[in-house]
Amino acid sequence: MSSPAIVIVGAGVLGLSTAFSLTRRGHAVTVIDSGGPNASIVAAGMVAPAMESVLDDVTPETAALFCAGRDLWPDFAEAAGIALARRPAEWRGGDVAGLAARFEALGFEARRTGDRLITDEDYQIDPGQALGALAQAVAQAEGGAVVQDRVSALVQTADGWSIELGRRSLSAAAVVLATGVEAAIEGAPEATRRLVDGVQPIRGQIGVTGETLADHVVRGPGAYVAPMAGGTVIGATMEPGRRDAAPDWTVGERLSQAAWRVLGRTPAPLDIDWRVGVRGASADGLPMAGPAPDGRALFLALAPRRNGWLLGPMVGAVVADAIEGRTPQAYAHALDPRRFQAET
Repeated sequence: MSSPAIVIVGAGVLGLSTAFSLTRRGHAVTVIDSGGPNASIVAAGMVAPAMESVLDDVTPETAALFCAGRDLWPDFAEAAGIALARRPAEWRGGDVAGLAARFEALGFEARRTGDRLITDEDYQIDPGQALGALAQAVAQAEGGAVVQDRVSALVQTADGWSIELGRRSLSAAAVVLATGVEAAIEGAPEATRRLVDGVQPIRGQIGVTGETLADHVVRGPGAYVAPMAGGTVIGATMEPGRRDAAPDWTVGERLSQAAWRVLGRTPAPLDIDWRVGVRGASADGLPMAGPAPDGRALFLALAPRRNGWLLGPMVGAVVADAIEGRTPQAYAHALDPRRFQAET
């Protein structure tokens, strides 16, 4: 194959969103992925600025950034062929009054009915369908490709990078590292290596069942229940520092019992496929998207915590702007990997 202009390492939501953003701007892009476990598919596909902001009690500035991320989705989804569901999201039980106050303080609309809060400000996608659509769109673009291979090393050259694979190498004018919680690739510059290796792993477990338990996202203390093509997703745990990927059946039982309580239904037997993904998080919980702190023509698209789907189009746009040398958009500073440079 001919040498691409831009190589992206990693085919999760951030890598593919960045690749798609670049192909829409006319760039030749090759995505290289090892084909291993992908945390982006172990998810409910929440594009949920309201619920995520309120439940994490974020700052108004972060809530505004989340909203900006959501607002990029309609055009992005239509262009990529991603099915974007706009249905209510609901909270049941717990401190409803306190949550209602946070909704109002952060500027989100929600209506209260008894022990329920309902908002129309959140969206949802199907992760499997979305990843497939993005990969197909990149592969079908002029000069686009999605390749299964493992990158063994990076070598900086006079005009970019040499990407060393198993039996061959590729040259690129720019490289984007979207490698999740994997260790830094050999040859990455020192400050970049420290940032990549400093990404905190967060283990998350969800369950998928063929039964339809809800027609919209329902959250409550200890669990959420979300519709998905062909059934329902039950989730989810957030276990910082863990990289193990084997499902924990005790955790699964706790999640399923919490889900029944959220739904207000008597527990019933379910055939549940428990799955585990390991997400990455930065020190402040926001992604690292933009120029690496060292290394010419090297960029990062990493560490979205649990908001990879929400912020995928934003990360893609920020990285594409940086590669093209455009003036950064308003929210780019909050995602700039170099914000941590003084700490590394």
